[in-house]
Amino acid sequence: MPKLKNNDGPDIDDSETKDVPINESDDGRNDSTKNAIAVYRKLREDANKEPTENEIAQIEKECKIIENRETVTQDTPHEPAEIISDKGLVITGPPTLTRFEKARIMGARALQLSLGAPVFITIPKNIISSLEIAMEELNQRLLPIVIKRSLPNGDYQNISIDKFE
Repeated sequence: MPKLKNNDGPDIDDSETKDVPINESDDGRNDSTKNAIAVYRKLREDANKEPTENEIAQIEKECKIIENRETVTQDTPHEPAEIISDKGLVITGPPTLTRFEKARIMGARALQLSLGAPVFITIPKNIISSLEIAMEELNQRLLPIVIKRSLPNGDYQNISIDKFE
């Protein structure tokens, strides 16, 4: 592993510097912060054609506040985890199947049936297509299907088809 030379201490591994910003200047401030302050100062000064001494002092004060703010350079990573309910209840999303989930289930099951998969119900005489058989299997909740609902942060819940209302 490559070694980096720390100015005020011993050599450190590359893996120990993952959270350290790459472009730091001599005073430890990120270049993007300096650029943002310069742009802010220019915008404030351009808004007033001839700023007074009080306005210049106010702009300097605001720039100092911006400079002293804590800057987040890297977000903390989140490991997706499965959400498990004690009683097997649906926690993520509505307690019923959404129309998109129903369409996906029926389409996949109809394709399976048309390719010769075994049927889980006794077929009534009035049903003639694999889509109607898939709808009836879904209505009776006989399909061995698990729905995976995900949250924006990556957490998810696996829900059996019989847990829905």
